[in-house]
Amino acid sequence: MSTSESSSPLLTRRGFLNFAALGTASVAVSACVTTAPPPLAPPPAPTYQEPPEADYATMYGPISDGGFDVPAVPYQKIDPKFLRQIVPDPTGQKPGTIIVDTSNHFLYLVQPGGQAIRYGVGLGRAGFAWSGDAVVQWKQRWPKWTPPDEMIARQPELEEYSVRNGGMPGGLKNPLGARALYLFQGNVDTLYRLHGSPEWRSIGKSVSSGCVRLMNQDIIDLFDRVPNKTPVIVTDDIRNPDENTNHKAIPIDSGVPTGSVVLGAVKSAADSIF
Repeated sequence: MSTSESSSPLLTRRGFLNFAALGTASVAVSACVTTAPPPLAPPPAPTYQEPPEADYATMYGPISDGGFDVPAVPYQKIDPKFLRQIVPDPTGQKPGTIIVDTSNHFLYLVQPGGQAIRYGVGLGRAGFAWSGDAVVQWKQRWPKWTPPDEMIARQPELEEYSVRNGGMPGGLKNPLGARALYLFQGNVDTLYRLHGSPEWRSIGKSVSSGCVRLMNQDIIDLFDRVPNKTPVIVTDDIRNPDENTNHKAIPIDSGVPTGSVVLGAVKSAADSIF
């Protein structure tokens, strides 16, 4: 028998043993891989689910309120981002705070759990804009409107609604709409309002004389959600509102109507709320 023939069984046995050892190691490695738990994926961020169109039809449908028939809003003609919706809160403020983002024409009402209700708003054009911190010191359904003398000087036809003539009663044609939230700094009326408006075309634009306007259906919803003394921040930078500088606006209103019962004086917003 040749040397090659005699060594063949030995090589075969070695090969078999080496192969067996390799197989055992592979199984061990395989066992390590398959038994290790997979890494946990981070939970998905909450996302807003667009409501069915029927919900918006109800949300912006006609309302009978306070003896007035508020017409439906043609929401299909409005950019969907300005329709009322729940979104992840981008402000980081305490729940219950109102933040008006003047850069994007949004109003946020911060909710628990990292969410906010977002409304589209119309804002004052250049020269009429106001910014700062305030509190809701008075709330009124179908408010009376008394244009200030500065506005009457620009539009003399408004004299019939001046303080001297008793103002404009609440109603569908009243510029303050179905509701108004009156903003104060300390015990001083800023003459700045969050209010309703039938001018749905102005939402998402800067065309009004100074205040933050919402569609009547939205201001009714906001009015019912916020109590008196609610903190309000009006800013062009919602991530750095502390750097916000107060800017005076040409007022749209002469003040809280004479004889109205207003809440007592409050400390500055910075001391009592924020």
